[in-house]
Amino acid sequence: MRKIIFYIWLGANFFNVQHALAQQDAQFSYYMKNMLYYNPAFAGSEGITQITLLHRTQWAGYASTFDDGGAPQTQVFSVTTPIYKFRSGFGAHIVNDNLGPLNNLEVQMSYAYHLGIKNSKLSFGLRMGVFSQSIDYDQYRAIQPDDPALIDKSGKESQVRPDMALGVYFRSEKYYVGGSFNHVLKSEFDFGVNNVRNALENHAYLTLGYIHNVNFDLKLSPSMMVQTDFNEYSFIIGGLAYYKDTMWGGASFRQGDDVNILLGYNFLKDKSLSFGYSFGYVIKDQDAKQATTHEVLLSYQLPVNPGTGKKVVRTPRFRH
Repeated sequence: MRKIIFYIWLGANFFNVQHALAQQDAQFSYYMKNMLYYNPAFAGSEGITQITLLHRTQWAGYASTFDDGGAPQTQVFSVTTPIYKFRSGFGAHIVNDNLGPLNNLEVQMSYAYHLGIKNSKLSFGLRMGVFSQSIDYDQYRAIQPDDPALIDKSGKESQVRPDMALGVYFRSEKYYVGGSFNHVLKSEFDFGVNNVRNALENHAYLTLGYIHNVNFDLKLSPSMMVQTDFNEYSFIIGGLAYYKDTMWGGASFRQGDDVNILLGYNFLKDKSLSFGYSFGYVIKDQDAKQATTHEVLLSYQLPVNPGTGKKVVRTPRFRH
């Protein structure tokens, strides 16, 4: 009966339409600029210290049947930085993912060890953190009034569990590939109800990308991500075109769900401040959703510390 948190809020449509494709984890159109979230081995791998903030409103304007809750909304705050002395990198991120009566909050720390292979880099990553689930029982409408998951339940209740992920990431001047295995511990949330098991299921991600310099001003970067919960899988494929490393534009397609237009601009003299926007349009099962999704991205690259004695190389951005 624990799955009632999905069935009641969206009348089974959310769960069925998405085919249970890794929906315990938040999804993003700007997956290629949010790599730390998917893979701990990405930490520090680009040789820069970067702070990123991302907000996503999925199915903007959605309202549930009982006027409780609303459109799924997700925020991510992340930091990644190299540790030159130990040929490694550190990363941290906080995720707030709100799904009506259910709210997921993650606080995660990542460490990656980097191996230099000629002009490439191979990274191995480990992530440890906590995953918190909160339920607002007042937003539920029980199909069975004597449901043991809801009897004597009211207000909000939260549980916190440990979480862990492993990853590997390879980056060269022209391409990158990464693989990760998330929720290794399969922590469970029971909220004090016997015989209830709501576990963080294992999820795996495979990311691929290629960088092609058309000429001095134009660069193309197609990419792809495949995700699975080991029952079903889905993929998202996209690409960005960069002009003078100042502005970018592109598109992405999520299997059986939506298409997205991505636009962005790099500000400041050293192009260290970036702003991006993504507009998504649902192409399947619109009756169960609102048609549009919006994502806003803001990131800042800290200046390189001259004391490191490293020459700044923007492409590829490897400095140790």
